[in-house]
Amino acid sequence: MGLKTFGLMGVDWEERVNYDRLRKERLERAKRELARSGLGALLCFDMNNIRYITATHIGTWAMDKLVRFSLLPRDAEPIVWDFGSAARHHQIYCPWLDGRAPAGISTLRGAMSPDAGRAEDVAKKIKRELEARGLHREPVGVDVVELPVLFALQAAGLQVVDGQQVMQQARLIKTQDEITLLNTACMMVDAAYDKLYRTMKPGMRENECVGLVAKVLYDLGSEHVEGVNAISGERCSPHPHVYTDRALRPGDPAYFDILHSYNGYRTCYYRTFAIGSASAAMVDAYTRCRDYLDAAIGLIRPGVTTADVVEVWPKAQEFGFPDEEAAFALQFGHGVGLSIWEKPIFSRLVSLDHPEVIQEGMVFALETFWPARDGWSAARIEEQLVVTKDGCEVITRLPAEELLVAGAHHYTVAGPLPKTRETQSHLNRRPDARRGDGTVRAVVAGAKNEGGKVRT
Repeated sequence: MGLKTFGLMGVDWEERVNYDRLRKERLERAKRELARSGLGALLCFDMNNIRYITATHIGTWAMDKLVRFSLLPRDAEPIVWDFGSAARHHQIYCPWLDGRAPAGISTLRGAMSPDAGRAEDVAKKIKRELEARGLHREPVGVDVVELPVLFALQAAGLQVVDGQQVMQQARLIKTQDEITLLNTACMMVDAAYDKLYRTMKPGMRENECVGLVAKVLYDLGSEHVEGVNAISGERCSPHPHVYTDRALRPGDPAYFDILHSYNGYRTCYYRTFAIGSASAAMVDAYTRCRDYLDAAIGLIRPGVTTADVVEVWPKAQEFGFPDEEAAFALQFGHGVGLSIWEKPIFSRLVSLDHPEVIQEGMVFALETFWPARDGWSAARIEEQLVVTKDGCEVITRLPAEELLVAGAHHYTVAGPLPKTRETQSHLNRRPDARRGDGTVRAVVAGAKNEGGKVRT
């Protein structure tokens, strides 16, 4: 293992994450991709793109507001217009911006009256900066935008084109410090899963599992718990992608996806457990899910394509879906960085016809799903990994090579119950049912031996 994690604070006696280097290298990558693109500037409203370019952040509450924006002109330094007093804060605490952090407000996603002219004000600010640099006749790449702002930019005479692909390319290969932050974020989820595994038992609800995970992560210093999928029991197939207040029951499958951010860098990290025991069908589903995942991981190295990887995954029809769009993201891979889903994407929906080449320094997650033959159980496993010069290193460390059983161990007069058993007790009283010590038990209630006594 060549990748490192460190303590979560800075110290004078050990170089950990070098944030100054992180800021500089990210901006250099964005500038390089902008120069290659032929665009005059990049205008960003996506908070993750703004953070990548300007190293500013004002809280996750602003993620969906599209209220702040940054401009990266070609051959120039970035400017960020920010929300009220946040701009003043940047002027004091972000010396790398060198005063390029004025206040600026968009339309609050239409909450402000169009008559207030906020969209036109955004366009005016952008055009003024472009004119000052002789770039106002060059195409302006925009990542995401409110329609009134788009119309205002066009009305101001600016040529607006797609800028998201430029930013996706800039963010494709991770820097040394980005990889350390991603690895550290996964370490925090390792801890959350371990706590969850040791706590789960019948009666604990899915929402309680979510709360426990969130507390562990925030206590460790998570910036944002973006989401925790908590799926159990008969909710496992088909995958609903959202938790409820359902209580765990003995024999339940339960799978989770933990998505959080440490200094902006995300995790996407599934694990599946069984509560108390697992049925043979569930064990088989887990084994198959793991096999598909391992087959994909075994292919990862520079030069391989996303098409090569998805070829080893099953077609949608093989696990109960009519087409790849209906089964989208069940056998899946995606880049992870400041966003949960970045380039490259691995999916039979798009990768076979539009493959992407895997490169050293990419960080992505691969995730597989398999429904059990019982019609309600299912397994879901995901590993996050870093592409190295000759392969890859998995940075999600909670053991997942075999299905983990959580909850109390149940004991009978004959010894511990086996961990592979059906959820309905009578189905376990078969001649081939085995005790915990591996011996076959007599199962016919009331069966008598030749002397007339009940056999035990």
